[in-house]
Amino acid sequence: MSIEIKAPTFPESVADGVVATWHKQPGEPVSRDELLVDIETDKVVLEVVAPADGTLENIIKGEGDTVLSGEVIATFKEGAVASAPAAQASEPAAAPAAPAAEAPAAAESSSEVIMSPAARKLVEEKGLDPARIPATGKDGRLTKEDVIRFLEGQSAAPAAPAAAPASQPAAAPAGFALSTEGRPEKRVPMTRLRASIAKRLVEAQQNAAMLTTFNEVNMKPVMDLRKRYKDLFEKRHNGTRLGFMSFFVKAACEALKRFPAVNASIDGNDIVYHGYQDIGVAVSTERGLVVPVLRNADQMGLADIEAGIADYGRKARDGKLGIEDMTGGTFTISNGGVFGSLLSTPILNPPQTAILGMHKIQERPMAVNGEVVILPMMYLALSYDHRMIDGKEAVQFLVTIKELIEDPARLLLDI
Repeated sequence: MSIEIKAPTFPESVADGVVATWHKQPGEPVSRDELLVDIETDKVVLEVVAPADGTLENIIKGEGDTVLSGEVIATFKEGAVASAPAAQASEPAAAPAAPAAEAPAAAESSSEVIMSPAARKLVEEKGLDPARIPATGKDGRLTKEDVIRFLEGQSAAPAAPAAAPASQPAAAPAGFALSTEGRPEKRVPMTRLRASIAKRLVEAQQNAAMLTTFNEVNMKPVMDLRKRYKDLFEKRHNGTRLGFMSFFVKAACEALKRFPAVNASIDGNDIVYHGYQDIGVAVSTERGLVVPVLRNADQMGLADIEAGIADYGRKARDGKLGIEDMTGGTFTISNGGVFGSLLSTPILNPPQTAILGMHKIQERPMAVNGEVVILPMMYLALSYDHRMIDGKEAVQFLVTIKELIEDPARLLLDI
């Protein structure tokens, strides 16, 4: 029985998607729930799995093609396990014995190389041996871009002088092609997610009156508290580790209650004040920056916040974040300190009106009661939309976070 494989149903905020990678090719046997294809949208990568045991029959939408919500992208034959070699056996029988010995070798090599449909078509059109082309796709898959780079490298090679082979540049590394100047270059299309990130960041800078205010916070009280209780905390909360992010999330929630404008958003000519605190936590992945949201963070304890952040981190690394995980959010926290950043100016996450940037903890000499003391200090940066938030509010908001972090007891006493 033939089954239509359709693209997932996209949310209203996602217009379409792009076929990123086919993990199975026509004729390959597939088990139930085995991954067939990745579809990349502006926000997340969605996986389409096999509906049953059977065989992928035909691919309708190749890699790089745009698909709409619920659109048919392939056909699947349930219960069929016929392999591709059986279908290929008719091809040599139809042609007489070839005098050249290279033809069977090329056929054998092409059957061993895993190729995307677009790459296979280009290889056949150009009469290429796929075994000679460096593959950079997932699981060693040969992509269309690999074939194009190989062809560009071939066309660039004759331009080099043949009289002095010893002076020619070294061969390009795997996945790279030589430019017209004979230097290795690699050109890959921008992913849908990366393009969406770039568009949103540019729009944020163009459409908002963005300013950044800075302060610094003494991390010693929180570090001492964490050092004293981290083992007991981890034991009490089933392996959840006590980090610094939960303190900043709780401090941000308290500060947002005191300064509602920082927790608001702009919708056209309207200002929307939110009576809840949904905190977005920026997470870096191989595909780009994503911002999953901790819902009702003001009602969560430190352990719940740490567990939620850890769960989002695992999902991000495995590409399992759903669109619902990243929808909404009233305020964002970005921690560039994990990568060693000492100071930065974070960019707003529209339609939010502010974002807090954390940075590296650095020991510095500080003047305390007339004496020089070495303290672990962190620079804080608050970028905000001046259309909505005045400078006074922004500075007071950041000072509030500083005071709550430097004296964590304030979070418990609500002062």
